[in-house]
Amino acid sequence: MSVDIAVIDYGMGNLRSVSKAIEHVAPAASVVVTSDPKVIAEAGRVVFPGQGAAPDCLREIDARGLRQVIIDAAHSKPFLGICMGMQVLFEHSEEGDTPCLGILPGTVQRFPHEAMHDIKGDKLKVPHMGWNNVHQAMPHPLWVGIEEGERFYFVHSYFVQPTTPDVIAGFSHYPFPFTCAVASGNIFAVQFHPEKSQNAGLTLLGNFVTWNPGGADSACDMSGATCA
Repeated sequence: MSVDIAVIDYGMGNLRSVSKAIEHVAPAASVVVTSDPKVIAEAGRVVFPGQGAAPDCLREIDARGLRQVIIDAAHSKPFLGICMGMQVLFEHSEEGDTPCLGILPGTVQRFPHEAMHDIKGDKLKVPHMGWNNVHQAMPHPLWVGIEEGERFYFVHSYFVQPTTPDVIAGFSHYPFPFTCAVASGNIFAVQFHPEKSQNAGLTLLGNFVTWNPGGADSACDMSGATCA
């Protein structure tokens, strides 16, 4: 049986809630949580979630033989990165001085201790945890139906710093502006958790499963139709 959407399992991340949220918005699609490179390679769309630390993430990816299939998927089909699944798309993370996948140019940095206070001077906690407004930096099919400044749920201590602003699709404030969504070709990736972000998150996931980034593989509407 062909797989419409593969959710990558490398031993880290809230995979059950991600897959259930996708199944909710795409009831006609076959959604599989998998660590099998062959299944991922043959899937029409790929979701790359993750939680935890960057060194652990890269170690588990390599231990399961997933590095190349993730890179290939990010270059060939609709691809959604979530949280750690966004961060490791970049070149290097300060967390554990970790070389990442290098799919997108830029680095991952920790929220700087000296900057973590609000306008009243009160200290802000790291990790950044809870609901925060997301501002759309570019029009994109995955933002359709989502209001500018909509609130999404975050849990993270690090944020991405793209080399160029061209890939920045969204930003939030904590307390300074930081990139929380990126888009490049058939890749869309977010720092927040759409599976935990109620209606706005479900809208974004629904947009992903119908997204056709020109010429990408398996660009069919899976909200109510069966893919060929």
